Amino acid sequence: MIPGSNKEHPSFVRSFGYAIQGFFTAVWTERNIKVQLLAGLATYVAGTVVGLNWLEWSIVTICIGMVISAELVNTSLEAVVDLASPELHPLAKRAKDIAAASVFVLSVAAAIVGVIVFAHALNLLYMLGIRTV
Repeated sequence: MIPGSNKEHPSFVRSFGYAIQGFFTAVWTERNIKVQLLAGLATYVAGTVVGLNWLEWSIVTICIGMVISAELVNTSLEAVVDLASPELHPLAKRAKDIAAASVFVLSVAAAIVGVIVFAHALNLLYMLGIRTV
């Protein structure tokens, strides 16, 4: 397909099919996406047990979605780097390491948000003397 051309461009519905296919390809082939999905599922189970409110559920869902999305972007970037540079190259390693670092940073931030949300839901912040709105 020629960039910018509408010729042979997939339909809107078919584009969703490609996205779903890409998601399942990542799940079937990549260990880290499975780990992220299991962590997300465990968080949903814990949220159900704790009884999160709608705002807490929204925050948790956004964090889980962002981490999984970042992992998918990282996975696709690694595939492109491997295609462009099948042999070991310092710049290829650098690109892949930095992309992985972005997922790590987002995961740490999401974990911190999770601790705050669950501590609030369990009234631990109040017990520690931390004021909340």
